Amino acid sequence: MITKSIRALARNPIVLTVPLCLAFASPAAAAVPGVSKFDGADTAWLLLCAALVLMMTIPGLALFYGGMVRRKNVLSTLMQSFILVGIVSIQWVLFGYSLAFAPGSALVGALSWAGLSGVSAAEPYAAYSATVPHQAFMIYQCMFAVITPALITGAIAERMSFKGFLVFSILWITLIYDPLAHWVWGVDGWIHQMGALDFAGGTVVHISSGVAALAAALMVGKRRGYPQEPMQPHNLTMTVTGAGLLWVGWFGFNAGSSLAANGLAVSAFVATHLGASAAALTWVAAEWWIGGKPTVLGAASGAVAGLVAITPASGYVGPVPAIIIGAVAGALCYSACRMKSRFGYDDALDVVGVHAVGGIWGALATGLFASVLVNAAGADGLFYGNPRQLFVQAIAVVSSMAFSFIGSMILLKVTDALVGLRVVNESEQIGLDLSEHEEAAYAFEA
Repeated sequence: MITKSIRALARNPIVLTVPLCLAFASPAAAAVPGVSKFDGADTAWLLLCAALVLMMTIPGLALFYGGMVRRKNVLSTLMQSFILVGIVSIQWVLFGYSLAFAPGSALVGALSWAGLSGVSAAEPYAAYSATVPHQAFMIYQCMFAVITPALITGAIAERMSFKGFLVFSILWITLIYDPLAHWVWGVDGWIHQMGALDFAGGTVVHISSGVAALAAALMVGKRRGYPQEPMQPHNLTMTVTGAGLLWVGWFGFNAGSSLAANGLAVSAFVATHLGASAAALTWVAAEWWIGGKPTVLGAASGAVAGLVAITPASGYVGPVPAIIIGAVAGALCYSACRMKSRFGYDDALDVVGVHAVGGIWGALATGLFASVLVNAAGADGLFYGNPRQLFVQAIAVVSSMAFSFIGSMILLKVTDALVGLRVVNESEQIGLDLSEHEEAAYAFEA
């Protein structure tokens, strides 16, 4: 009888395989000493959000910017966002993440995590989250580092050399972004220790890139023919598509910063959506009232302005304050973009008006509307009885602005001395697609 049973098992390998698999997967075998158990939902959520933030850069920001430039410069604009994914990701793993997040001084992290030494996929870093692997947090923050210098490219579109762009980007991410991220988010960063609130990057991402964009626009100079020649967007369909991808991806940017699939993620998700919605409406209303026509580009730009402004506050404010923050951002950023001609600088794609101004307003608004009822790990703002928080936010804003602007000006001068910043007039006239990359975006038959 036993022999017959053994023969039956041999003829049916599936029946034999099941108990073997169960044996290897038994609790005793799975309980490997030193291997932490993570929350599967939190880990999956964070990895999904990392992918969403990557989508913000490629294809989101690339399409958003690419559609707004002239046809002869669309490929060079797309290339800038695309190549930064590779550059910043490698820099981040080699030493950038360590400079930004490793314990060190109040100004910068040590190099103890260089090459991801000690950054495990099997252990958490409890100072940030005990429920997700340390590497999950690292790769999520990598996507923030990727998009920040990409935002700057809108200010110098259509005229900066590719060599100059590469050198400046590497210097900027290392010497501006990484230290500033440590100031604000590092466990021993001085702005973090001061109690400033920045849930998802108002100072670190938007103020730093917006102010650096102003420095770059001033250093590189105006586009050839600006403002006398018309320089209309060549493909608004592309731009609106990019704006839509940015809006969707921004949920990963803000809601993902909860680092968990929990109620705080839901709250940040809702605040993000309401801020963008309100800003899109007020931008369109303002341009309709002043210019006489509501534009599609205005609606897209307004939504992005609202997303920028709600970013630092998203994890600290409720739905109604989110609407207020977004509504103010739409009108404020529209006004700022209209005023650039008065100041005489050529910010080609309105990075200063949207990201610098929107980021400043969002960081200060966090000091007005933050509530511990939304996030017990935060603080109350001015409207909830804590005027000190607004003062702390103001210090964070001014410090971030000064550091990014002065540092960017220095790095731009260094880059200019090393490889040059701007293409020659002939190259600019024929377009950067041909002069820098020997390619054309669109092929037309005679």
